[in-house]
Amino acid sequence: MPFAGVQTTICRVSVTISPATPDDVPTILAFIRELAEYEKLLDRVTATEPLLHRTLFGPRPYAEVLIARLDARPVGYALFFHNYSTFLARPGIYLEDVYVRPAFRGRGVGKALLREVARVARNRDCGRMEWSVLDWNKPSIDFYASLGAKPLDDWTMYRLDERAIAALAG
Repeated sequence: MPFAGVQTTICRVSVTISPATPDDVPTILAFIRELAEYEKLLDRVTATEPLLHRTLFGPRPYAEVLIARLDARPVGYALFFHNYSTFLARPGIYLEDVYVRPAFRGRGVGKALLREVARVARNRDCGRMEWSVLDWNKPSIDFYASLGAKPLDDWTMYRLDERAIAALAG
């Protein structure tokens, strides 16, 4: 279900948060690379503009992206997709990325992005919103805690990479 986005004023600066369009793909890729560099994982980024076009705006979009703009300049993004809770019998939202360029942090842009994702979750009757954060990323951990998010210490995330998927699939 598409949504229109929102405009809000933070620190006397106009922040607009709106759904990304195919024209935003170069900006999305730049944000992905900046986030990966911050997380010391840039060497793992294999995303390309054509892949993002296909997977975000193709016949079957796998995720949605919100772009935050200050005075029409892109300064951050959130990328999310639906998951499902069998226990709740309701959809949820998994927030894959939330990123604000360093020069614009501390102005409420990250909170505005998360607020808009939360609105999407509420409007779609989602039972929860989840994400992961690197253990060393104390600024983000503190920020999430300030919003009321709680760590799930009793769960361990597992991952199969592309090679492991191929091996398991046979």
